[in-house]
Amino acid sequence: MPTRAGAVLLALAIAASACAPNPTLGPTPSTTSAPTTARPTATPTATIRTSAAVVERVDTVAGGLVAPWAIDLATDGRLFVTERDGRIRVIKDGVLDPTPWATFTVVSRPNDESGLLGLALDAGFPANGFAYVYFTYAAANGRLQNRLVRLREQDGKGVVDKILLDGLAGGDIHDGGRVRIGPDGKLYVSVGDAGNDPLAQDLRSLNGKILRLERDGSVPVDNPIAGSPIWSYGHRNPQGLAWDARGRLFATEHGPSGNPALQQDCCHDEVNRIDPGVNYGWPIVFGIRGDPRFRDPLLESGTDTWAPSGATFITTGALAGSLLFAALRGTSLDRVVFADDGRTVLFQERLLAGQYGRLRDVLTMPDGTLLVLTSNRDGRGTPSPDDDRVLRVTLR
Repeated sequence: MPTRAGAVLLALAIAASACAPNPTLGPTPSTTSAPTTARPTATPTATIRTSAAVVERVDTVAGGLVAPWAIDLATDGRLFVTERDGRIRVIKDGVLDPTPWATFTVVSRPNDESGLLGLALDAGFPANGFAYVYFTYAAANGRLQNRLVRLREQDGKGVVDKILLDGLAGGDIHDGGRVRIGPDGKLYVSVGDAGNDPLAQDLRSLNGKILRLERDGSVPVDNPIAGSPIWSYGHRNPQGLAWDARGRLFATEHGPSGNPALQQDCCHDEVNRIDPGVNYGWPIVFGIRGDPRFRDPLLESGTDTWAPSGATFITTGALAGSLLFAALRGTSLDRVVFADDGRTVLFQERLLAGQYGRLRDVLTMPDGTLLVLTSNRDGRGTPSPDDDRVLRVTLR
């Protein structure tokens, strides 16, 4: 990782690149939808199954939710779910509690992306009762901002224990919002550019970044930039964070909207391998460009649009080691197999395609099943009478 002196040099390099003219974008290696067969490779190998998964069954765990955004499992068996309009709901023994566990005043409008977003339960929950939540609110001046807070369970309800981050630029779009606890015990947060592209390259801003914090909100001493929570930068709107069995971090990210006929304007959603201190290029480049100043994604959508959100790795069974991510525009649960190097894509496929509408988050359960959130009541979907739902998906 960079030293303090290295961090200064890094900041100077970023400032220079941010002021440089945008390079001419070359042709994209692939502009077709993701294939469903293995990609041949000469050297990298995989210990993960590179053949199609079978969806054995899909069951509804709970329905009637309003645009759920994140889900996590407590060690006592309770499921915690955020709804974008400001509520944290609890599912216990298969029953959705009609009374929210916690309620926030947020800014959330149909067809926008703000509101109550990410949620992660502390590794010590329910002993310490800590939960970490990210949400959008209106500041006194009327501007939208995002805040990260730690909650504590008290008498069966969540109360604010501590504000960990505040004043992050918010917007109707690109709020990021994923909150996860990594295998190192640190708190990771994805923050979008809030529709202000240059912030992603500005180390004075936390927008357009993936952040790493201690669970009390302080900055880890081994972060790549001394005194800063920034873990990586050059991101547009990252919404999924997941670690493989070796502790390597992967993130999903929304590419730009625009005219699909012009590759440089649209769509190029990404799956990235996240390393500390690395610049992923937005808004100077996006998708696979081969620009040595930036890190290319492992995988991109070309002129197709996935709108990828929550992600997880399967941890048990025949498909263990596969990355899964929920796709909103793609209306699918996408599976990716990487080679042992953690970079080479060997196989991808779309599961549940078009069957349940927009999908927002996915969680691996201890028994190997998956919990998937639909997002059809967010203003951009077509809800069925029992939407939105928590689905239990069994694969083999």
